[in-house]
Amino acid sequence: MANDELNQVELEKLEHEYNELMQQRIQKLEELKEKGQDPFEIVKYGRTHSSRDVNDKYEELEGKDVNVAGRLMSKRVHGKAGFSDIHDREGKLQLYVKIDDVGEEKLKFFKTLDLGDIIGVEGTVFKTKTGEVTIHVKDFTLLTKSLRPLPEKWHGLKDPDLRYRQRYVDLIVNPEVKDTFLKRTQIIKLIRKFLDERDYIEVETPILSTIASGAAARPFVTHSNALDIDFHLRIATELYLKRLIVGGFERVYEMGKDFRNEGIDIRHNPEFTMIELYQAYADYNDMMELIENMIAYVCKEIHGTTKVNYQGTEIDFAPPWRRITMKEAVKEYAGVDFNEIKTDEEAREVAVRLKLHDELKKKLSDCSKGDILNAAFEAYGEKHFIQPTFLMDYPIEISPLTKKKKDDPTMTERFEAFVYAREIGNAYSELNDPIDQKERFLQQAKEAELGDDEAYAMDDDFVNSLEIGMPPTGGLGIGIDRIVMFLTNAYSIRDVLLFPTMKPLK
Repeated sequence: MANDELNQVELEKLEHEYNELMQQRIQKLEELKEKGQDPFEIVKYGRTHSSRDVNDKYEELEGKDVNVAGRLMSKRVHGKAGFSDIHDREGKLQLYVKIDDVGEEKLKFFKTLDLGDIIGVEGTVFKTKTGEVTIHVKDFTLLTKSLRPLPEKWHGLKDPDLRYRQRYVDLIVNPEVKDTFLKRTQIIKLIRKFLDERDYIEVETPILSTIASGAAARPFVTHSNALDIDFHLRIATELYLKRLIVGGFERVYEMGKDFRNEGIDIRHNPEFTMIELYQAYADYNDMMELIENMIAYVCKEIHGTTKVNYQGTEIDFAPPWRRITMKEAVKEYAGVDFNEIKTDEEAREVAVRLKLHDELKKKLSDCSKGDILNAAFEAYGEKHFIQPTFLMDYPIEISPLTKKKKDDPTMTERFEAFVYAREIGNAYSELNDPIDQKERFLQQAKEAELGDDEAYAMDDDFVNSLEIGMPPTGGLGIGIDRIVMFLTNAYSIRDVLLFPTMKPLK
């Protein structure tokens, strides 16, 4: 018999055993209902302490009665006594159950409990001879009957696809996964704390808009029945937040979901968490200082150091991070000095020589010098940016919302922050000239006509806001999911999203 046939036979056998176990649990539930003991009729349980409370405050609680609750994850009860473990949000707690304390009928009932059942326990706090904090059970209540068996302890839930689809099981059987998401929550709180302490105001802006702009990305489209018009899910919060700078808020940020109708891989999910922030009277140099200090602060609060081991590589987030311009990077890693290239034609010859066809997003004949400079960096420079690095000064063609550099109007005051060859943040000295901004939107419209489906859309109201007057402003966007990946050593973005986007099962 072929290996795949053997595997199919084994799978069918496991499925049959699983279904039998599930039927046994359903039968137990039916028997409880017949006795008037349906656990699903219980609406509340008076828990007095968590597992952490009991473990951390043992000296205070020793010999005292507590009420705890959690999911039964192990059971070692034989004869007239034994030990079990329950897990709650904060950890594990050992139980000791004995016939002398709960009685024969209750012990018999305890033995029928299944792993995964949720129980409430009343008992006394003590330590075993091995020094483990334990609850000496006086009474217990079945609060929820688990009808589906959990993955076997010695196998766990290992299939990544199943883990992402059934995150609720993943969190139960893989403690390190729960730790990742608790760290994610902590990271987000620390970022907010960092900004709040610097007088930034957190705001909320629309998710639905008739215009998809603020980033080079394809939007999702939906329809309003009430208005009978199409809306886009936002691809960025930038243009709304800069309107608030015009309105006088001066320092604003928003953390929330953005949506881009693009590919899915280990670094990209169609919906993801971004933070964008804007500061009046600042520029992109101020944004560099802010992000490097923010990430170093968060890392140190989480790990006690600015260093992390990411996929076997030590990354040090301690400021200052390396700073290098795009032209310098291409000269260093591709051997081409774009300061010596004067025309688009010369740049196209370089593109052919460097074999940049895969990096260019349009026909070579339509590409400018700036397009080719960026493609050369992506092909030759990006992979070298392992330690935190600021890549500065981007071509104007790919930076339609950014101020030009005074000494070179073909380049802009923009940077992207890279770690482990991945972009984690994007920042500008924001363009506040309404005439220049309108011209750049019009140029983007021409790019769209040439087939660029990621070109920025014209936003007349945003231009109108600039005509009211926006002060010189520094702006920054940071991919929260990617920061969490680095600070939790997560290989894939799906490992830091509780419910990543998945193709439906057939």
